[in-house]
Amino acid sequence: MAKIQIFLLSLLINSLTLISPTLGALKQGFTTDLIHRDSPLSPLYNPSLDKWERVRKSIRRSFSRVSRYSLSSSVSPNDVVSEVKPARGEYLMEVYLGTPPVKQLGIVDTGSDLIWTQCQPCTQCFKQKLPIFNPRRSTTYKVQSCESKACQALDPNQGSCSRRDTCEYIYTYGDQSHTSGDVAAETFTFKSRNRGNTSSFPRISFGCGIDNSGTFSEEGSGLIGLGGGPLSLVSQLGSSIGGKFSYCLIPFAVEGNFTSKINFGTKGEVSGRGVVSTLLVQKSPETFYFLTLEGISIGNKRIPFSSSKRSSLSTNDYGSEEGNIIIDSGTTLTFLPEDTYSELSNSVKRIIRGTPVLDPSRTLDLCYQASRSLKLPNLTAHFTGADIQLRPDNTFINVSEDVVCFAFVPAQDISIFGNVAQANYLVEYDLEEGTVSFKPTDCTEGQ
Repeated sequence: MAKIQIFLLSLLINSLTLISPTLGALKQGFTTDLIHRDSPLSPLYNPSLDKWERVRKSIRRSFSRVSRYSLSSSVSPNDVVSEVKPARGEYLMEVYLGTPPVKQLGIVDTGSDLIWTQCQPCTQCFKQKLPIFNPRRSTTYKVQSCESKACQALDPNQGSCSRRDTCEYIYTYGDQSHTSGDVAAETFTFKSRNRGNTSSFPRISFGCGIDNSGTFSEEGSGLIGLGGGPLSLVSQLGSSIGGKFSYCLIPFAVEGNFTSKINFGTKGEVSGRGVVSTLLVQKSPETFYFLTLEGISIGNKRIPFSSSKRSSLSTNDYGSEEGNIIIDSGTTLTFLPEDTYSELSNSVKRIIRGTPVLDPSRTLDLCYQASRSLKLPNLTAHFTGADIQLRPDNTFINVSEDVVCFAFVPAQDISIFGNVAQANYLVEYDLEEGTVSFKPTDCTEGQ
């Protein structure tokens, strides 16, 4: 009997040793880089553009991105997800697939769920600089069955069953780009550039795309969905990260080889002095992270969040309900209802003593001549239970050497709290508690 107990104990120790990377991630959490697409560290970086051209392109991507949210009420929530435009996110993340691990680079998207990358053998693949993932060379790759949870999570118009009884997916995007292939499970490994730590997670479901074409960039490999739906990376990591992730975004004005960070599990917890929290509101589509913005203050004036129009993502009036704004790391600007924006911009105009000028690209409508004497106001965003102090770096953006513009814009039927407003905040998503927390932080610290 004693020999049997010793044998079983030995098996347990060996098993723990084999899966120790995952257990380490479970106990400690992990951190990896979020590389802004316009950073010199990004493969999407275009050295032929000056920094102002890159800023203007980022602003234009905001309008392209928000158009996918602004759909007519006749469109189903599943179609909202399928119309995400490829390579329109602002941040990239490295992930290593398979055993042995192969480096891939994906656009990070908190407004999307599906994870996918190009795979060999390609029926049709767009050109990419990194080696295309070859599942035949991985010992941990497994195609998912039609009865798998991942396959069942796909919308009927996005998934199908092959003659082999394996699950296949197809996503067609708003610009007619598409990706299709097998739904598979694989080991995902994440590395921290500065610390050299590695965390691995087995059996993550993803799209192994063998037919991909359209406007995808050759510097990337696919997309990493961080939305709230069941197929996203965050949802799949689930209990192993305690349903928590956070990020710290570096402000636009900061130059140099700094990277924003994304944290998972215990590394993603936000606590201490200055933390405020607001509730996530469960709405359809579940991909998006909805918060409730009650108003915005400037000086002693509080402007209520309100609109006389109806949201395309709701049956109620745009500004008359909980969950009236989406928080999104992939959108540069902050979009507000026209009524709220009009009152807010007029209040900003009354306070600023500066020289009004036109935006050189004619995109933003509240701009001033930049100078040392220009004093820009602080704002406060009043979320339910959480007041977020917004400094000028969160509300204004330099679009040229001598022009600074308000980074808030009007939207017809959808609101988004963009990444400029979130800069220098540690932003935590706790999906188990249903909260989003904010902590003022210098996001360049420790780099």
